[in-house]
Amino acid sequence: SAESRKLVDLVRHADRRGLLLYVATRVFLSVAGRWSLFRRHVVDAYEEAAEISLAGSLALSLLILVPGEELFWRGLVQARLDQTLVGAAAGAWTWLAYVGVNASSASLPIIAGAVVGGGLWAALAAWSGGVLASFLSHMLWTGLMLAFPPGAGREGRAR
Repeated sequence: SAESRKLVDLVRHADRRGLLLYVATRVFLSVAGRWSLFRRHVVDAYEEAAEISLAGSLALSLLILVPGEELFWRGLVQARLDQTLVGAAAGAWTWLAYVGVNASSASLPIIAGAVVGGGLWAALAAWSGGVLASFLSHMLWTGLMLAFPPGAGREGRAR
């Protein structure tokens, strides 16, 4: 049916964008990781994640964090704003709020992830009219970032 083809297309686009975001993140971190402050923040983030097992970290992130973020930011905030704002404004305001909240972490890689990932996930939610595409992309990116840390992240995960 047309709806099932749309769903398959949605999943394929979300997965592709999640994978592309992961590859772009690896490239970015290979360059940004040369900046000692940024590298230190990346190592610190992965050291914190390594306080529990990889399986535990994946479970917490993929079963609680990602669904919670997507349901709140794209499912609630962006959907509500979309009822009153025109065009891409709901996605833009959601993205700005997401970046602002993540900026409170004072962690450069978290902020950078919010700027780029948050922008992509807000765009996917606007494009798809729901949270499935942003959810799948966010899940794939987060899973890959934890399981296969880029650059300095491998150093932090190994400690």
